[in-house]
Amino acid sequence: MAELQEVQITEEKPLLPGQTPEAVKTHSVETPYGSVSFTVFGTPKPKRPVILTYHDVGLNYKTCFQPLFQFGDMQEIIQNFVRVHVNAPGMEEGAPVFPLGYQYPSLDQLADMIPCILQYLNFSTIIGVGVGAGAYILSRYSLTHPDTVEGLVLINIDPNAKGWMDWAAHKLTGLTSSIPEMILGHLFSQEELSGNSELVQKYRNTITHAPNLENIELYWNSYNNRRDLNFERGGDITLKCPVMLVVGDQAPHEDAVVECNSKLDPTQTSFLKMADSGGQPQLTQPGKLTEAFKYFLQGMGYMASSCMTRLSRSRTASLTSAASIDGNRSRARTLSQSSESGTLPSGPPGHTMEVSC
Repeated sequence: MAELQEVQITEEKPLLPGQTPEAVKTHSVETPYGSVSFTVFGTPKPKRPVILTYHDVGLNYKTCFQPLFQFGDMQEIIQNFVRVHVNAPGMEEGAPVFPLGYQYPSLDQLADMIPCILQYLNFSTIIGVGVGAGAYILSRYSLTHPDTVEGLVLINIDPNAKGWMDWAAHKLTGLTSSIPEMILGHLFSQEELSGNSELVQKYRNTITHAPNLENIELYWNSYNNRRDLNFERGGDITLKCPVMLVVGDQAPHEDAVVECNSKLDPTQTSFLKMADSGGQPQLTQPGKLTEAFKYFLQGMGYMASSCMTRLSRSRTASLTSAASIDGNRSRARTLSQSSESGTLPSGPPGHTMEVSC
């Protein structure tokens, strides 16, 4: 394997009273497609996978995931798992701008960097958490290395390549909008952008004035040139591990995530549509997403004693089945969750959770 380099040791956040310091190390590894940096939190847990995250375009691991992983109820999870937060090349804080003409890796090549990270850290399996482009990258990795992926949480995934109509719209938008504005339209809903909330203002300022904006544009171009994942329900090309799909109601990628859900194995897939969460539910609704993540981990056999107390819901469930031209298909179990307190109902995977505030 190519050159490996440990870069620094940092502490990410102030400790809470009685909390023990968490081991934090940032590393950089050379791969066949260039260098990639990643930050490791915690110490290895025997017989447990690591939680590996991958961020979306316009973000890095901190701006994409820090509100989620620093949320109070998330501490129960992070005490039980090592976390590896990957930064796409050139997206880490202080990253130098790539030289003119630099060939940025494709999303497929970014996925092919992950084995180098795991080999360096001597980790064998992961639970992946990805947003947008990061969700695509982790899905691509899972297709090529299914034995190393125990579960996936995919937020805002679009598994489809851009069609001709998408390309035409993208080109026309590029004539009238800047790169930061196009990326903001990818990250947030039109309602959020029109409302210009404090969150949108913060991320607009961060992206517009990013010193590595040229690098961000390269990652953006790679995302727009992605190949179709070609998921097919009942076919050979599918995700073989438990999957939780997450999207906000009225989010830019809602239709794409719904379509992705229709193509995956319903017995392995949970679909979480979060109301009032906008385009970035891990930023706007970390509490509800944490609760769903705990439930997902319990379904995989981890954290069996975890208490589910924060997420409000009504215990309404329906189980239906329907036949198609191709034969009988079991439809997803639907769990509607609203304002009553209770516990998440247990049951087999393959359900849709509609979460309301």
